[in-house]
Amino acid sequence: MFEAVIAVCLEVTAGPCREQLLPGYEAETQAICEQGLAADPPLLNLDQTKGTARCQPVGKALDFSEVAPGVYVHRGRIEEPDTANLGDVSNIGFVIGDDSVAVIDTGTAPWMGEGIWRAIRERTEKPVSHVILTHMHPDHVLGTAPLAQAGALVVAHPGLERALLDRRLNYVESLSSLIGASELIGVGSITVDQSVDAEDEIDLGNRILTLRTWPTAHTGTDLTVLDQGSGILFTGDLVFHEHTPALDGRLIGWKEVLTEMTEMRVKQIVPGHGGPVLDWPDGATDMLRYLNVLETDTRAALDQGQRLGDAVETIAESEAEHWDLFDAYNPRNATVAFTELEWE
Repeated sequence: MFEAVIAVCLEVTAGPCREQLLPGYEAETQAICEQGLAADPPLLNLDQTKGTARCQPVGKALDFSEVAPGVYVHRGRIEEPDTANLGDVSNIGFVIGDDSVAVIDTGTAPWMGEGIWRAIRERTEKPVSHVILTHMHPDHVLGTAPLAQAGALVVAHPGLERALLDRRLNYVESLSSLIGASELIGVGSITVDQSVDAEDEIDLGNRILTLRTWPTAHTGTDLTVLDQGSGILFTGDLVFHEHTPALDGRLIGWKEVLTEMTEMRVKQIVPGHGGPVLDWPDGATDMLRYLNVLETDTRAALDQGQRLGDAVETIAESEAEHWDLFDAYNPRNATVAFTELEWE
């Protein structure tokens, strides 16, 4: 199989470049791929492209496991983004219906969106109709561009587009220093085509996905996806497994949302990190314990009149043995929790 690519650069005359996939030109032979390019040339940002589009053997697909008929999950590494993993640190899914495919989260960088596209094309020729983003964090959304360029509608919480407009440049700058600037070439503004105000459904063809948004919890833009066919719920980062939870919203709100989620009639979940599949509601046990300890210890520190700098050294320290990346995330969580509960 062959695919079309073109070089894109931070600056055409200088700076790093990367090969960008042009989705939709896949063909069994190079000649047929080239015929497709000639007959329907892609729309390109000429300020970033270098050279001309060309056809070459298909690149590497992202690894996915079939966790239920038609439901595929990629398990991200339990690591911080770096030049070795290139940001492959969160879970990604896709669901295949009779008519089309929906992708759930897209990873940290465009190369991951391209890897998702290739993985889907290994399994079906059906169009990718929807990209569903579970929240605004960069490791879940910055791979969206290749799939949106292929015609997928971007679906998300009503607040996600605004939140990304406020944060995208900071996300890209930070990640560029961690995984390399060339890997972030092609990340642009994400336009949400379909907002989910409370609950909505997507029909992929005899395959219904139920989407639900939640009050501020992990973030202010959390959304879950329930595949009715398998009974599997994609929770995004409302549920962490192995990876220390990251609080970027409201501690009390997260506890309330997670408690409500445990009452849902769901067989299994795909968390935002870890897993990749957990039984439900058992899969919430570790999360709820951590959040309860975080609250209890924070309230104790406030009652004792501790200063924030001293409190973060001890809040939830008893949880350290249960989680990976604890030192990277727990102090941040303690800071957010302290600030929230201080003003109750």
